[in-house]
Amino acid sequence: MSGEVQTIAAARSLIGKRSCFIGVGRPSTAAILARMIHNPGLVLVYESGTIGAKPHRIPLSIGDGELAETADAVVSVPEMFNYWIGPGRVQVAFLGAAQIDRHANLNSTVIGDYAAPRTRLPGAGGAPEIAIGCAEVVVVAPHSTRTFVPELDFLTTSGAHTTSVITDLGVLEPRDGELTLTALHPGVTVDEVRAATGWDLRVADPPATTPEPTDREHAALRELLAR
Repeated sequence: MSGEVQTIAAARSLIGKRSCFIGVGRPSTAAILARMIHNPGLVLVYESGTIGAKPHRIPLSIGDGELAETADAVVSVPEMFNYWIGPGRVQVAFLGAAQIDRHANLNSTVIGDYAAPRTRLPGAGGAPEIAIGCAEVVVVAPHSTRTFVPELDFLTTSGAHTTSVITDLGVLEPRDGELTLTALHPGVTVDEVRAATGWDLRVADPPATTPEPTDREHAALRELLAR
């Protein structure tokens, strides 16, 4: 249930937006859901070079054939970054990460010491360029002390353009340069969010409550997950 609320909240964040750069996983699910029920004109952009993709199911990867088959255009990766991302032609980016700090900086490189890491992660990919090239960045991540850490093991991506972090517990937004809990998902308490955060989390007074998912949102998400 918490994962459903997170996905639906992320989809709602795309209401009124013109374009979104997304990866695979829950960010992609949320963006497709947004096109289905909130924003049918939303242009979905994937790192593989597809612009205006209209997938009817959750893609297996950024190289999924359905993305190219349904896209308005397919460009090379260098063109994607030099012409579309770099000059700011994509409005919103959905990003994930293994670690997030209080300033919304992200780590997707290593866990532990860089020279001898406990875990080597997939790496930056295009995230550093995407995070500074898009005017708005929404981070979609699970909420735990493993993810929300007092200090990153490696700084992969700047949080300078992050507008919100949507987790399975609530929504955090930067205030005076530091992430602040601004909304709780239904049934979640402030104490639960603080216990799942690796620093003394700032909390809005009072935090809002995420509106309950509607029957239409639930039905559309479950249909999408079943495809």
